[in-house]
Amino acid sequence: MGIQHSNVLIIGSGIAGLSAALSAAKYGSVRIITKKRDIDTSTNRAQGGIATVLDPNDTFDNHIRDTLEAGVGLCHLDTVKFVIENGPVVIDELLSIGADFSRDMEDSTLLLGREGGHSFRRIVHAKDRTGAEVERALIAEVRAHPEIVLHEYMQAIDLHMHDQRCWGCRAFDESTKKLEDFVAGATILATGGLGHVYLHTTNPSIATGDGVAMGYRAGARVGNMEFVQFHPTAFYDPGQEPFLISEAVRGEGGILRNGDGDAFMHRYNEKRELAPRDIVARAIDHETKTRGERCAYLDMTHKDPGFFRDRFPTIYEHCIGRGVDPEKEYIPVTPSAHYACGGLVTDLKGQTDIRGLYAIGEVACTGLHGANRLASNSLLEALVFAKAATTDIEKLGSQSEVPPDGLIPPPPDVPQTKLMGMRQINLRGEIQRTMWDYVGIVRSVERLTWAERRLRLARRETNSFLEAGHLSQELIELRNLALIGHLVVTSALTRRESRGLHWLQDYPERDDAEFGHDTILQNNP
Repeated sequence: MGIQHSNVLIIGSGIAGLSAALSAAKYGSVRIITKKRDIDTSTNRAQGGIATVLDPNDTFDNHIRDTLEAGVGLCHLDTVKFVIENGPVVIDELLSIGADFSRDMEDSTLLLGREGGHSFRRIVHAKDRTGAEVERALIAEVRAHPEIVLHEYMQAIDLHMHDQRCWGCRAFDESTKKLEDFVAGATILATGGLGHVYLHTTNPSIATGDGVAMGYRAGARVGNMEFVQFHPTAFYDPGQEPFLISEAVRGEGGILRNGDGDAFMHRYNEKRELAPRDIVARAIDHETKTRGERCAYLDMTHKDPGFFRDRFPTIYEHCIGRGVDPEKEYIPVTPSAHYACGGLVTDLKGQTDIRGLYAIGEVACTGLHGANRLASNSLLEALVFAKAATTDIEKLGSQSEVPPDGLIPPPPDVPQTKLMGMRQINLRGEIQRTMWDYVGIVRSVERLTWAERRLRLARRETNSFLEAGHLSQELIELRNLALIGHLVVTSALTRRESRGLHWLQDYPERDDAEFGHDTILQNNP
């Protein structure tokens, strides 16, 4: 295929990447690369919705206050205001391209749900498959746009850098087993999260922290990597892929119960089931461990017959498929790795430290989430920053810049490709188990120290595979997972306090004097 040129290169095809592509295509040519199919994203799994102020009784100030409270002192106020005040605008833009959100049957106004941490109903949703509906609308527009080319099964490896500026990336074509180069005046990382650094996650298989790893290796700052959100309620079914039971279920009256059927959230927080996710996840973790139980239970049996099936049809069908009728039985639930609040540090334009490189969506650390993300703020953030980044790219004229001659040497025609050996397969499992067992919901300095040593060795080992000429998508991901795990552990060891998603047994109190700031790490390539 040779070198592929475009004005803007976007790595990732979730809500952030697709939104950015449509916006950037107004100014020039766009290429999107994604390592699986265009629909294999975290967006497609997002059930709850998009938080924004549309209720006349609600205000921006209310939403700002709820976000700041959930973020436990680390949110950036300017970012919070910027994102929330642009919420209604991006909802209107989704409606304009045909996104079909749930509406009131009488007056056709948008139905607004409520989730944990929110003081008002402000969740725009499409029943319990909001992400899939938004992605459907965006993909239809992207596929029809003459200025956008989408490359599937294309795994980004590393960024092309020259004089501290990004000019695109080199990628591995999974279908041809060849290296390809993508060159652009502006590059947008929209690669999503890092959930698969953990043994159990609600994330799709693509979530291996690729964007953060590439940006860090290139010299961009990363921030707040210790704050990994565990969703409190993944369907508990050992040996099966975790399935998310949306926050909105608790927003509609779901009650958490222990193995004896007793409600327990009143013992942990006055907001009970509507407390922020970090509090609910720790409560479930503590309740199950102290009682010697494998899971907790979510009870919706008190709702009217048919309510659950109508409001949450996707979750209902999944539960039935797993042998649980949620209108008659409790749903078994357990926390599972879900969302990274940290990532590549950006400004309000989505710009990283590296000229020509932007980061939007879960890959970025914008300052919105702080130490704990408020439910349904993630899709909102992705939409707002997709627009901000492409506006900045057009304003700066970055999309019209071209790299110096000879900057991109041609890749080898046929790189040495080998299948994953047992050692590589086992190493991935070792990384995931180390993170799950030692860097989970509740941490200690001793366990983190052990994990740091193990992950430092894993980084060396994975790098040696690539240096020896081995190349495959699995090995590229393995290299990134080892680095991401090490960044999470290093950040966690740096923060000697307990705050939000980082709960350290040795230092159970919040310490604003020493740690009331972001945790920043940076590589010097």
